[in-house]
Amino acid sequence: MKLTIYLLLVCTVALFSCTPPAKEQAKIEKPNVIYILADDMGYGDVGAYNTECKIKTPGLDRLASGGMMFSDAHTSSSVCTPTRYGILTGRYNWRSRLKSGVLTGKSKALIPTDRATVASLLKQNGYTTAFIGKWHLGWNWALKSEAEFEGEGWNHKDFDNIDFTKGVTHTPNDIGFDYAYGHCGSLDMAPYVYVENGKITAIPTDTTENTGKYSWWRKGFTSPDFIHEDVTPNFFRRGIKYIKENANNEKPFFLYLPLPSPHTPILPTEKWQGKSNLNPYGDFVMMVDDYINQLIDAVEKAGIEENTLIIFTTDNGCAPAAKIDELTAKGHYPNGIYRGHKADIFEGGHRVPFIAKWPKVIQPKTQNNQTICTTDLMATLAEIVGYSLKDNEGEDSYSMLPLFKGEEIEGTFREATIHHSVNGSFAIRKGDWKLIMCPGSGGWSFPRPGRDNDVLEKLPPVQLYKLTDDPEEKNNLQDKHPEKVEELKALLTKYILSGRSTPGMPQQNDAAENWHQIKWINQ
Repeated sequence: MKLTIYLLLVCTVALFSCTPPAKEQAKIEKPNVIYILADDMGYGDVGAYNTECKIKTPGLDRLASGGMMFSDAHTSSSVCTPTRYGILTGRYNWRSRLKSGVLTGKSKALIPTDRATVASLLKQNGYTTAFIGKWHLGWNWALKSEAEFEGEGWNHKDFDNIDFTKGVTHTPNDIGFDYAYGHCGSLDMAPYVYVENGKITAIPTDTTENTGKYSWWRKGFTSPDFIHEDVTPNFFRRGIKYIKENANNEKPFFLYLPLPSPHTPILPTEKWQGKSNLNPYGDFVMMVDDYINQLIDAVEKAGIEENTLIIFTTDNGCAPAAKIDELTAKGHYPNGIYRGHKADIFEGGHRVPFIAKWPKVIQPKTQNNQTICTTDLMATLAEIVGYSLKDNEGEDSYSMLPLFKGEEIEGTFREATIHHSVNGSFAIRKGDWKLIMCPGSGGWSFPRPGRDNDVLEKLPPVQLYKLTDDPEEKNNLQDKHPEKVEELKALLTKYILSGRSTPGMPQQNDAAENWHQIKWINQ
């Protein structure tokens, strides 16, 4: 009854508070767009963000020098799949059927074909679109029998029922990408095959497995053209080729280049091994940076630099697999000053480097301190191409275009931002304040849910931090500011039940009954 009344109030407020149409904007020539998404790379891994960074990143430093660095950028989740969902849909991941965790290599497609994506929006507005890289949003394998997979699963035997001689359905091509080439999940998730426009490029002939300290991957079917060490170089080669081939076309292009690196398996090529003087993770980051440098060169040589928007960010913070203790022992802090790492609700899990270069619009060597989220790409590109998002499109996306232009904004350009951890724990950030709706990390750092319960039971059920005074999240202020706890809890509840965090008509979340971390709503 309480939820029903609340939803009616939300609907009524929305009907009378819809924002008026935006004023006529000066027409912007549609730019080419290149979106590079690194995997499991931290805020402290980019030299431009930290003078104490022990990893040399001349490529990313060059990108930052030519554009705008965001100091308060966040992924919508602290793990892979959910962040990718948010980037492409402009919608928080937990509104989908995936309420926690990530997909595996055999998971069915997460994004329905009737949901608008960044790719479909741009294609509709005159772009040619391409995905090259790590997908990790599921697609539907052809099966030998009608028996469905049971659960998500990790064992390579779960893949015996896949018919690799047939195509894959519900692919990136079905949600807006003209061209799609990549693999299904992370580089440590079988099956290890490339899929190009729905077709498997080579039938698996063997199974491989690696159990190295840094380079491990799960046992699974592997195609002869799939060489783990060459996957990242392969994606860059193909991405650079795509840029060259489309540089002089009449249509602008969108290249989505989500990398499988420096996520495990950590596989720097021979040229880069030992170059960081830290460990293989540091070497791998340097290798990725060099390829980014080559991509920037390709854009410049093609003569399209002036009106090409290049964005670089990562899908979450650095992961423990990087051997963070080894790195910190040598004075390198992959997540900067921030607490936690990948999977956590703490800042180290989701505060990431975010760099945007677009010479025609963005002034070089600039920095922006506004809080942004990876869900903001959709509204940004919609405004750039002059498209008005419908109520059921980009429900959690705010346009960064005013920030790119360097326009003065009073206060914050978005009301608040929701963060999400691997186990489905929520946090909400508004201005200086961040409210965490769980007692620990919600992820893999201490205190961990399910593993440090003796500690968690003694902690307050929520955490409140004032990040301007306490960026390391050491001093929980929940008992000193109960009014702030209630304010943020109410706003978080509103965002969840409204199906959106932007102005507009309320929308329906997917499979809301499966949520297990929102007990406070009924309190």
